[in-house]
Amino acid sequence: MLGAHLDSVPDGPGINDNATGSAGILQTALELAEVKPTQNAVRFAWWGAEESGLIGSWEYVESLTEAERGQIAGYLNFDMIGSPNHIIGVYDADESTYTAPVAVPEGSASLEQVFTGYFDRTQQPWVDTEFSGRSDYQGFIEYGIPATGLFTGADDIKTPEEVALFGGTAGIPHDPNYHSPADDLSNVDLTALGINSQAIAFATLSLAQDPTPLDLTDNHPGKGKGKDKGKGTGHDRGQGNGGDRSTDVAA
Repeated sequence: MLGAHLDSVPDGPGINDNATGSAGILQTALELAEVKPTQNAVRFAWWGAEESGLIGSWEYVESLTEAERGQIAGYLNFDMIGSPNHIIGVYDADESTYTAPVAVPEGSASLEQVFTGYFDRTQQPWVDTEFSGRSDYQGFIEYGIPATGLFTGADDIKTPEEVALFGGTAGIPHDPNYHSPADDLSNVDLTALGINSQAIAFATLSLAQDPTPLDLTDNHPGKGKGKDKGKGTGHDRGQGNGGDRSTDVAA
């Protein structure tokens, strides 16, 4: 399953946060529709109310029965994938760089490796970004569903080491216009958006055609520790007030 939130903060047009993620999975859905049949069903979701507390994605996960949640082999989240002073970040599900402040479901590291393996094979630099649970994957991991995703940075400051890998400017945020009226069409790095969109398409088709990257032996029926829809300083800051729009594309 893939997801991205459609809403923005009241003060901002929400182009990088998060029209980029929404457009990235929409393009993948259109392309995947031409590749039928696939071995595994793929569901795409466009969440409402992320900016008011991850509400749409939480409502979706909690609306499912235990058996329905057990059928979700993994969830991929895309929140801000075209930041103007970007990194190419993959959620650090194997905790090789950051110790996660949340429980990381079994199978998440395998999902991470789908992206990192792709970037390595295409000689695309990438870095770990904290598996914080502070975006629309929170509800999924709280119920034990494996997850990962891509992220290009928000109001966190770009380092000289990141400049060496990705270019840009050190000492200023990855997205200087984060949650502001200036998050408009000019606030997107199209190169970063293209890199991430291609990675989304690769990962989606790979997982749709072959379940082996995931450990599917555990149907993760248990509920997690509960909701913590905090904002914090990560790549999510969710707050929201609505539902989701989801569709199955392949079966």
